Amino acid sequence: MPSAPTSLSPGLQSFIKSLKGTPVESSIEHLISLLKRRQIKRSKSCAVATAHLLLRVVSAFRWTEIDQLIERIHHVGVRLCAAQPRELAVGNIVRRVLGLIREEAEDDRDGDSFSMATDSPADPSNDPGAMSWHRPSLSSSISTLGGPARHGVSKSTDLARFHADGGPDVVFNVFRSVGDLSTQRPPLLGSHTSYAVHHAAPMATSMFNLFSRETTRSPTSTPPGARSPSSKRNLTAQHLSMLSTTAQRDLKPDIIGGIEEIVDELDQVDDQIAAFALDHIHSNEIILTHNSSATVQKFLLKAAAKRKFTVVHAEAFPNDHDATYSVVTGRRGLNVDGDALDADAFTKPLTAAGVTVVLIPDSAVFALMSRVNKVILGTHAVLANGALVAAAGARMIAQAARTHRTPVVIVSGIYKLSPEHPFDVDGLIEYGDAGKVFGYDDGEMVERVDVENPLYDFVPAELVNLYITNLGGHAPSYLYRIVADHYRIEDIDL
Repeated sequence: MPSAPTSLSPGLQSFIKSLKGTPVESSIEHLISLLKRRQIKRSKSCAVATAHLLLRVVSAFRWTEIDQLIERIHHVGVRLCAAQPRELAVGNIVRRVLGLIREEAEDDRDGDSFSMATDSPADPSNDPGAMSWHRPSLSSSISTLGGPARHGVSKSTDLARFHADGGPDVVFNVFRSVGDLSTQRPPLLGSHTSYAVHHAAPMATSMFNLFSRETTRSPTSTPPGARSPSSKRNLTAQHLSMLSTTAQRDLKPDIIGGIEEIVDELDQVDDQIAAFALDHIHSNEIILTHNSSATVQKFLLKAAAKRKFTVVHAEAFPNDHDATYSVVTGRRGLNVDGDALDADAFTKPLTAAGVTVVLIPDSAVFALMSRVNKVILGTHAVLANGALVAAAGARMIAQAARTHRTPVVIVSGIYKLSPEHPFDVDGLIEYGDAGKVFGYDDGEMVERVDVENPLYDFVPAELVNLYITNLGGHAPSYLYRIVADHYRIEDIDL
């Protein structure tokens, strides 16, 4: 009986291809299953898978208010983070997408508010509120005294008579011609009175009947329901529904375009970091590295185009030593998803570019550190306080470098920078198969000891000198500003 054909293990590429013809909820469950089974691992692979999934979720989701989309993305992000809490890149991508949605919504609301505040109808006759922009000239209440023209007294005649006759008597005669001031004095203006002359209602002569008389609207006041120059247009239910429809129609392409930019950033991040290689690697230097990271490989290759230097490579026992041997010797190894590379992707280009690669055991790192000019390491995750989570053995290398005053440079993309702080260091460390450290052949010894095999190390911020990201070089103490620029406070806790 012929054997059944062997199916390929699902990975990143198969998951991305399956997104087109699979329902959204099934795709979410599929990615959760891949994360739990560690069939998609390492930071870059998890970040790319999360970005493509969220792009699919936004494209298929229909909403009437932007809060519904935010709640949907937040719910999906919580499920993905719960599936693999130690893959911090998953939560980073979710936070960036949530921040993108909030920024687009705020820009849209600001634009609507500005248009409602500045928009004026084209035809003033069709809009009663437009007439309030052209108020008639206000007649001063002092005109109730009776002006000189009303009583036949000319200003020029009075001035001539004043200067000709000596003044005081003329002034007295002028006041007599105008009338008694005590009977013609207008009432005091207050917040309840209008500057316009009320012809329909008599002036209140006493405070007791101030509110008893019938109130009439000033002819110069703004009509009810109209828009004054300093106020905004009243929002109606029809206008709100129109705004919701417009937001759904206009924001969706912008949000999708923003997520696509994040996907493009993930594809180009290694090349962007490699562009800074010539500023940090000089000729005839001895550089110590650890773990065959794609980011480190491209960084060294970029410098090797114009610099001649030596690379000392630690073997990274017991988890990555097989891949490291393949890298150094040039033999093709297993193609691992994410940052790890096969042999042709690392050693052959470096040796072809004139770089000498030396493989050493981890125990020889401290002895050779005095000869090393610079340590360049990759990372699994970078925390907000400048600490990092890297492959096992990175902390030992960083401590040896600090003892010998050797600078430690970390190359990492912004997508690995997490807003979380290392309150629980043990929760950040993932453990692997203990059989790689101590074989199970000796049953008696296995029953007597507990063996742990950590896959990652926690490296404090004080052991790192410089971070090189796709935005440039930064000190560990400056990372909090990059966190504030890329993540919103509302999305820190998923």
